Formats: sequence, structure tokens, C-alpha cells
Amino acid sequence: MRDRPAHTPDMLAWYADHFVLPLPETHRFPMDKYRRLRERVAAELPGITLSEPPAATDAELCRAHDAGYVDRASRGELSVNEIRMIGFPWSAQMIERSRRSAGATMAACRSALRDGVSVNLAGGTHHAKRASGAGYCVFNDSAVAARMLQAECGIERVAIVDLDVHQGDGTAEILGRADDVFTLSLHGDRNFPFRKERSHLDVALPDGCGDDAYLATLDDALTRMSARFDPQFILFLAGADPFEGDRLGRLKLTKPGLAARDARVFDYCRRRDLPLAVAMAGGYAEDIADIVDIHFATVAAALHHATTR
Repeated sequence: MRDRPAHTPDMLAWYADHFVLPLPETHRFPMDKYRRLRERVAAELPGITLSEPPAATDAELCRAHDAGYVDRASRGELSVNEIRMIGFPWSAQMIERSRRSAGATMAACRSALRDGVSVNLAGGTHHAKRASGAGYCVFNDSAVAARMLQAECGIERVAIVDLDVHQGDGTAEILGRADDVFTLSLHGDRNFPFRKERSHLDVALPDGCGDDAYLATLDDALTRMSARFDPQFILFLAGADPFEGDRLGRLKLTKPGLAARDARVFDYCRRRDLPLAVAMAGGYAEDIADIVDIHFATVAAALHHATTR
């Protein structure tokens, strides 16, 4: 086990919800979940110190993204179709928010190297590809953070465990052929994106998959990953959208089932003494309180992991 300096908090969590992305009132993306999650963490988890991340720089983003795409996105020069694929209207606030979200995942990785675990209260923007955005994702925070760990922190092998209900197609497109990163995606077979990319390990689940089948499949996937790859660091995308009440999910996991999913990943890291950074990824339940409940449970489990490892 790693020794932690006595003066450090139990866990650091990084937030950027105050960098507001202006959206029409009718937009279906639940942007307010991030503010509500931060406020609940602040009120109920005193062991967590909340911090604002720096914005990802061009150089950091370009470790995973095409420089021309980063420049055009930042200047507001994306085409109408490129903006349509992202799903947000372009604004300077969208770019700043996206840079801060990638910065938060990188900050969580740096914190996790010291403390064992850290959380980005947003992130998981796994549909962004090398030269394009999609599905509410402008820059791919996981790919950017993985390359930062390798370029700056002496980490050679990173595993990205993506348990959002949608395939991490952008992550797969950027990193799926790399031999120093392992991309694992457990996702709904008939869900977005309808044209899948190839991860190192893709596991497609049928509509209606519930707790028991999902957890057994996850156990098998983690075993298969371990047989092929020896990670030094784990990035975990803890999507709330496999939930049975999700509008876009098509799976049937309960809240206890999602908590058991998280516990599987934390236990995997505990048994191997691996540092872990967590991002929230998606969630589209009819009641935003359900999304916040699920994300909050993940953050609380991360704090427990920090204090018991």
C-alpha cells in the first residue's frame, strides 16, 4: 500500500459546473446534475475536498486530438454538421467547460497517484474522437488524461474501464490500437453509437440486461482484461445510464446493482494496489434526482475506498 502524507484530505474531487454551458430550456442534456452533485458532496461528504481544475491546454489536448480540430473548435470554426454531431450549440463557454472537464480528469489522475483515488464530478466524454466531437462530447478527457499520465507521470500502462451504457467509440478510435493503453467498454448492443468502433475489449449487452447478468459479465470482462494487460493505473467511467429508469439506457440495473458494479472496480484496484481516477460519464433518468443519487453513491464509494485501502 502507498503511504499518504498525514496532511492530505481523505480524497480530492474536481468540479467545473460553475463554468456554465448555455443551453435552451428544452435541451435534453441534464446539465444541472453537476451543480446538484457538487452541492450534495459538499453537504454530505466532509472527507472530500472540492477543487477547481485548470483548463486543459492545447498541448495537453493535442496528445489525443488533431491540432486542427482543437484549433477550429476553440475558434468557433466547426461546420454546422460538426456542431450538430456534438449536440450543443457552439459557444466560448462550451469550449471553456470542455477544457475544464478534461483538466479535471487530468487533475484527478495526478491526485490519485498521490492519494490512491480521486474523482472528476463530470467527465467521461468518451464519444469525442481524434478530429471530431459527438454525443455531447467535445474533447475526450479519458484519452487526454491517459496520454498525460504517460507523458508526465511515469505511468507506462493505463486501462480505461468504461461502464457507461454507450460504447466509448471515441476512446476506441483514439486508443483502441495502442499497445500501452487498454480500452474496455461494457455497453448496450443496440444503443448509440450505432456504428461501433473497436476497443481492446468490447462487451455488448442485450436490451433489458439486469443486475445479475451485468455483474457476472463485468467480472468476466475484468478477468479477461487482466489476462491480456497489466495496468499501472485505472481510469473508470462510472455512467449512471445503465439504470433501469434511464431514458436512453435500455438496460435494467437497479441502484444497488450500480453500487455493486462500482464496488467491483474499486475491489479490482484495491487487490492490485492500483491508483484510480473516476469520471461520472452519462445519465439521463427522467428524474434528475435519480442521476444525482447514482453519481453521489459512486463518489461516496470512492471516498470509502480512499479511507480503507
